[in-house]
Amino acid sequence: MVNGISNSLYLTDYQKQKAERNTGDLDKDSFMRILITQLQHQDPLNPMEDREFISQMAQFTSLEQMTNMNTQFKAFIDQQQNKFVSHSELIGKQVDWLRERVDEDGTVRQDVSSGIVTGVAFKNGSVELIVDKEYHISTKSVHAVRLPNDDNQK
Repeated sequence: MVNGISNSLYLTDYQKQKAERNTGDLDKDSFMRILITQLQHQDPLNPMEDREFISQMAQFTSLEQMTNMNTQFKAFIDQQQNKFVSHSELIGKQVDWLRERVDEDGTVRQDVSSGIVTGVAFKNGSVELIVDKEYHISTKSVHAVRLPNDDNQK
């Protein structure tokens, strides 16, 4: 069996292949280049009308805003999916977490509590675990995760 380096693995070949795969779609840079070229080559005795120029500029602005909105929307979706997906595997697992309690004399104590994760919620930009359908806890306060009724890992 002969192993060798394929020309397709070189960066220059990759860039060449990428350029050849051009989809023909116009992005905002292409649109702006066309507009500038059109302005440079217009007949000075018969210039482009104001309405036509304003219309093209409005199209360019609209294209740029849609592109930016699409980028931000993709980032938002990725962020939401990553946070939910990364914690959804905890549903049905038993977790230990620190819970603050105030005694009758006003002393604040931190006790380790335990419960089964019944859901995941997204609140104020962070993920919360819903434990025993009652407690909403931050993922930062979780100390241990184990299968339910698995007391050996405590």
